Amino acid sequence: MNDIRKESLRYPASRIVEVAKALSGDVRVRILEALGEQPLSVGQLAEALGVAQPTISINVQTLEQAGLVTSWQGNNREKICHVTARSIVLELPNRPGDGLLKTEEISMPIGMYASCSVQPTCGMARKDGSIIGSQDDPRVFYMPERTEAQLLWFSGAGYVEYLFANPMPPGTKLDELVFSAELCSEAPGFRMEHPSDISLFINGQRIGTWTSEGDLGDRKGKLTPEKWRVGSEYGKLTEWRVTQHGSFLNGHKQNDTSISELDLSFNKPIAVRLEVSENAAHAHGLNLFGRDFGDYEQDIKLSFIRNEES
Repeated sequence: MNDIRKESLRYPASRIVEVAKALSGDVRVRILEALGEQPLSVGQLAEALGVAQPTISINVQTLEQAGLVTSWQGNNREKICHVTARSIVLELPNRPGDGLLKTEEISMPIGMYASCSVQPTCGMARKDGSIIGSQDDPRVFYMPERTEAQLLWFSGAGYVEYLFANPMPPGTKLDELVFSAELCSEAPGFRMEHPSDISLFINGQRIGTWTSEGDLGDRKGKLTPEKWRVGSEYGKLTEWRVTQHGSFLNGHKQNDTSISELDLSFNKPIAVRLEVSENAAHAHGLNLFGRDFGDYEQDIKLSFIRNEES
């Protein structure tokens, strides 16, 4: 077989951390050694290195994500692996932000809120569909087990607030801040026509209000466990975006609140609050879905999009 390796791969400064992590594991370095002269299957790598095949698969995946290894399916449906280059070149950063990707994302498990205010009906469920603590008991929201939650809900007015770290170094300017979550309103059991006005606040600034059409339970959520039979099954993936030109909800402008008004600082947490206000026209609570519940395999997510010229 012809050698398909490039002489060298050049990585920009924004990928240094990714490549360094891929090269930091002893097993991954040994995989590269084994692939130095010829392609090998995952099974052959496991045998050559004396390592369990699942461990080889996980480490090969890390190397693939960094672009150091490529793979294809062999004749017997086995995964064949090959290194992509004889050498790599890393560009070092020259100024703040050079070592970061244009978009940095932080995913937060839904049970990791910093504060909340809830009222029955309320509760939380794990990824297997089991209820955490007692249903309709607000005290559950202060139990340590809340970190296991993959679904949380409350009715009426209330909120959950999360604190995100700012991954950007001093002097790095942002073009946009984007928050996304899978949500719907809350009713006992479920009610498809049961609107709720769910607002997003960032550092105390109202970014926009999304009106959920109802508590969605007319079908099984794509990720919702079979054990779950309580009612709410899935939500709508909703996105709030703050730019230099205002705030947007699912692509539609909400108000003139700009990213410069959010008082973002590299050494201060960013407070992100999902709230159903007491004076809302439709104050019917919310359901918030984690990565193992509902239709979308994601936790709540805050994305930092930087200006490449900063």
